[in-house]
Amino acid sequence: MEHRIVAVDPGSIAEEMGIEAGDVLVAADGMDVEDVFDWRAVQLDETVTLLIRKPDGEEWELEIEKDEDEELGLVFENDLMSDYRSCSNQCIFCFIDQMPPGMRPTLYFKDDDSRLSFLQGNYITLTNMKQHDVDRIIHHRLEPMNISVHTTNPELRCEMLHNRFAGKVLKYLDDFYAAGLTMNAQIVLCKGYNDGAELERTLSDLYRYVPVLESLSVVPVGLTKYREKLTPLSPFTKEDAKEVISTVERWQKKAFREKGLHYVHASDELYITAGLPFPEESRYDGYLQIENGVGMARSLLTDALKAVHRQKKDGEKKRYLFVTGVLAKPLLEAVSETVSEKFPGHENRIIAIRNDFFGETVTVSGLVTGQDVIKQLRGMDLGDGLLLPNCMFRSGEEVFLDDVTRTDVERELGTKVYILKNTAEATVHAMTGRLTTADLDLTHGKYELAEPPKEGKL
Repeated sequence: MEHRIVAVDPGSIAEEMGIEAGDVLVAADGMDVEDVFDWRAVQLDETVTLLIRKPDGEEWELEIEKDEDEELGLVFENDLMSDYRSCSNQCIFCFIDQMPPGMRPTLYFKDDDSRLSFLQGNYITLTNMKQHDVDRIIHHRLEPMNISVHTTNPELRCEMLHNRFAGKVLKYLDDFYAAGLTMNAQIVLCKGYNDGAELERTLSDLYRYVPVLESLSVVPVGLTKYREKLTPLSPFTKEDAKEVISTVERWQKKAFREKGLHYVHASDELYITAGLPFPEESRYDGYLQIENGVGMARSLLTDALKAVHRQKKDGEKKRYLFVTGVLAKPLLEAVSETVSEKFPGHENRIIAIRNDFFGETVTVSGLVTGQDVIKQLRGMDLGDGLLLPNCMFRSGEEVFLDDVTRTDVERELGTKVYILKNTAEATVHAMTGRLTTADLDLTHGKYELAEPPKEGKL
C-alpha cells in the first residue's frame, strides 16, 4: 500500500534526506506499510530503509540510521494511513440511528475501527474484522482493546446487532486472551433483550477472561424521541436499575475475592436511576471506564472534597449559573454543599437543562444543545455569567451538537459564557470565586489560541 506524503517536519531526518511533500512512500524495510501501526513499528528501529517515489516517477531507496524511537518526520494524508472502517451492524440500540435529520454529516458516521479503539478508546464490535486484523493487533500489542460485547449468546448477539457474523467473531476474545492482550468490555443493556438471565450468562462467560479482561461496564441504552421505525425499546425503571446493580455487585464480590479486582461495574446512570449511593472509590479499580460513564460521579465527589480541603483562602463572591444536564445536577449540588460548609456566602446556582432536542429521556450533559440552553435560560437572572462543562461542546471547538456556538449563546442571552474544564478543581475554584484561566477550556476552532490569556483571576 502506497502513502502520499503531504508534509515534512522542519529539521527532521526526512527533510535532511530530501523527502518532500508530494512524494510517495512505497515501502519500508522491503515491506508494504498497511497503516499507521506498521509505520510506528518501522520507526522503532535504529536502521530503516525507505523506498520513496518522486513526482516524476524516479524512485529513491534511502538507508537511514537514527536513534531508537526517533521519528522520521513524515506527515501523511490520513492519520491512520488508511480509510476509517465504518460499522457494518444495524444495532437495535444505536444512538446514531436516533439522531434527527439535518445535523452536520460527521455526526452520522458510525465508526467501528479497531485502531481507534487503541488510539482514542473507542469501543468496537469485532464484526468487520478478519483473523489477519486480530493477528496484527496482537503483533503490534495494541492494548487495551475496548470491545462492545453486549451479550455472549451468539444468536442474541446476531439479533441485537442485526449481523449474521456477530456471534462468530466472539472467538477473537479467545485470541486476545491467549496472547495476554489487555481488554475492556461494555454491555449496552436493553430491557427485555440482554438483561436478567442473559446478563447473568454474559457475566459468567466473560469471567473466564479476567484479569486479562480488566473491566466490564454495564450501561443502560440511551433512547431519544427519534425512534420511528426502530426496534421498540423501553427505559429502565428504578426497580429495573436496582436489579441490575444487585447482579453486578454480586459478581464484584466474587471477582474481588477470587481475582483481586472487581471486574464488572454498573454505570453512574444506573445508580442515579436506582436512587442508590455510588460505590466507594476503591471499587472502581482505578476508574478504568470513567469515559464510559462509570465512576465519573464518585471521582468528581472525591476529588472535589480534596480540592475544598486543599484550598485555604476564600475568593470573591461571584454569582455564576452552573449549567448542566439533568443527570449531573445532584452531583454539582453535592459539591456546592461541601463548598458552602467551608466557604459560606457564595451563591452557586445550578440549573439542569431539559433535553427537548433529543427528548427528556436523554439526561447527560454531553448531549445538551445550544438551542435548549438559550430557550430555557432566556429571561432569567444570569448573574455574573454561565459556566458550561466542555463536554457540551465539540472536541476542540466552541460548537454544540446543533451547531449553535458559544458566541451565539452569549449574544442571545446577553451574558458571558465560560467553558469549564471537566475537573473537580475547576468546579471548586468556580464555586469559591477563585476561577482562573487555567480552569477554562481555552481552545477556539480547531486550534488552540495563538496567544492564550495569561493565567489569573477573571
